[in-house]
Amino acid sequence: MTAGRTTAGPGALDWTNPLRDPRDKRLPRIAGPCGLVIFGVTGDLSRKKLMPAIYDLANRGLLPPGFALVGFARRDWGSEDFGKVVYEAVRAHARTPFRQDVWDKLAEGFRFVQGTFDDDDAFDRLSHTVRDLDRVRGTGGNHAFYLSIPPAAFPVVCKQLARSGLSAQDGEQWRRVVIEKPFGHDLKSAIELNEIVNEVFPEDSVFRIDHYLGKETVQNVLALRFANQLYEPIWNSHYVDHVQITMAEDIGLGGRAGYYDGIGAARDVIQNHLLQLLAFTAMEEPVSFSSDELRAEKIKVLNATRLVSPLTETTARGQYTGGWQGGELVRGLTEEEGYDPDSRTETFAAITVEVDNRRWAGVPFYLRTGKRLGRRVTEIAVIFKRAPHLPFDATMTEELGQNALVVRVQPDEGVTMRFGSKVPGSQMEVRDVTMDFGYGTAFTEASPEAYERLILDVLLGEPSLFPVNQEVERSWEILDPVIDAWTAADDGPDPYAAGSWGPESSNRMMARTGRTWRRP
Repeated sequence: MTAGRTTAGPGALDWTNPLRDPRDKRLPRIAGPCGLVIFGVTGDLSRKKLMPAIYDLANRGLLPPGFALVGFARRDWGSEDFGKVVYEAVRAHARTPFRQDVWDKLAEGFRFVQGTFDDDDAFDRLSHTVRDLDRVRGTGGNHAFYLSIPPAAFPVVCKQLARSGLSAQDGEQWRRVVIEKPFGHDLKSAIELNEIVNEVFPEDSVFRIDHYLGKETVQNVLALRFANQLYEPIWNSHYVDHVQITMAEDIGLGGRAGYYDGIGAARDVIQNHLLQLLAFTAMEEPVSFSSDELRAEKIKVLNATRLVSPLTETTARGQYTGGWQGGELVRGLTEEEGYDPDSRTETFAAITVEVDNRRWAGVPFYLRTGKRLGRRVTEIAVIFKRAPHLPFDATMTEELGQNALVVRVQPDEGVTMRFGSKVPGSQMEVRDVTMDFGYGTAFTEASPEAYERLILDVLLGEPSLFPVNQEVERSWEILDPVIDAWTAADDGPDPYAAGSWGPESSNRMMARTGRTWRRP
């Protein structure tokens, strides 16, 4: 075989051709002609995540040559002013190196429309801008609308998109809407929100962003389970003792009172991120990895998920107090600017659930999240049962814990296995050791940011990683009884010191069944 060619017979693939067999899933998919309109373009999410992700996609050659980006906000900007804002965001936060030629080509498609959400004229100007981009940039009538705005503004924006004709799809053209969490604040509001959005956009055109599902490590849970024979045979109640899913942050909530106070950790994280991580961890193998099959298995798991009672003992909530963290004296939540001194908003939440099916019957899943905890980490820890018989003296294994498989979602993405091994020496002593796989050391290419993957999936019309109505509503059905019980309780969240791992009530929650939290 000569270099760059294959000597195989007729029908063989030419591996030097970047447009080879479309069935080859290893090839990156490039978005077709399209544009993206961002509402809330002046916010932190847009500057720190969305704009840099768009540049990174362009830098990787995954956007069409005529891609268009339109910003909509109240600021008195022209398109050039908007371009400067995008430029500053890209230089400050982009993952890939800055290339002037890529930037110049991308910036040709920037437009800005000034207006408020209740301004009919502004949406009419936006409609004209979109039509002009179809003519000048060749976007083909394909546009996605990213609502990086408070949920209270969704109804008016959706109605304006319908009134101005921006949501109308003609023939092969598509229009899609992207919604950031939170998806309501309880089941009732989630249903109302879904109805409002679906009046304007059909469900297959609605993309609800959960950025955790765009992380490489979350998707690697599926690869770990279903591409290997090693794990799946023991991924069940015969071998698994319990599962801990943790999302911990070491930062406080200063400056976020307008969003967070009255929302709390359970609504902010458990309802979406952690229940989605549970679904990936506990789901059955799908028939294929098509969006319909993947979603079907996730919905089956969520439908089988039940809270463990009594909630006074199987849930915990806390609120951080002032103290020392990382060598810095920090304030408690009620001392942060904008928070009510009597606030009952929890900054730590933990719940216990079980999945009532044949695979997981009797296995508790512990979900916890919190601010101002010991360190920033998100992980899925599958803790296995102890060996039924240990042919050692007790002193030989006194330092031996339970086997564990830990998927680190962030930071330092990877997988760790904990198991027992003999300590070198003349005596028989068994102690825990770890075997570690890290993305950063195993692969030469850096993992893309979650928003890169998710924005590209929106433009491609690939909905696998986006929760649908049924998932959102079922998640609220699971969480609502916890919120109701906490609201009705006479006492508020338990205090915990900044830099700790939560309130003592969370330790009691685990101790009732003889278990303890991992210290990541």
